[in-house]
Amino acid sequence: MPLRSIVHIDEELCNGCGLCVTPCAEGAIEIVDGKAKVMKEELCDGAGFCLAVCPEGALTVEKREAPEFDEDAAAEKVAEKLAAHVAIKQHCFNCGRSEMDAVLFPARNKGESTWVCVKCLPALIHG
Repeated sequence: MPLRSIVHIDEELCNGCGLCVTPCAEGAIEIVDGKAKVMKEELCDGAGFCLAVCPEGALTVEKREAPEFDEDAAAEKVAEKLAAHVAIKQHCFNCGRSEMDAVLFPARNKGESTWVCVKCLPALIHG
């Protein structure tokens, strides 16, 4: 198995909130028995978009031996998620715009995991 970046979830810190599931476009993360788990390592691209939304800091990216990333399987999961997209819509913590109205990014603000839209991001960065 190749050495590559992959998400690691500390089960002791995970509170099972599920916030990390949505930003994982490839569907590698699921909630099982009240805890987030990387279900299929070959679906984890190691990008770490899930890290910013974890309120407990339970997610990290580590380099270790893991199956190669399966682009075809990940593309199938992305298509499934898009077809079934009836999830709770995320909103910008600052202006309230939804993911249907603006591009949103996961962010940490004042110790909280949240979402920020592209319009409000510069103010968050520059104050």
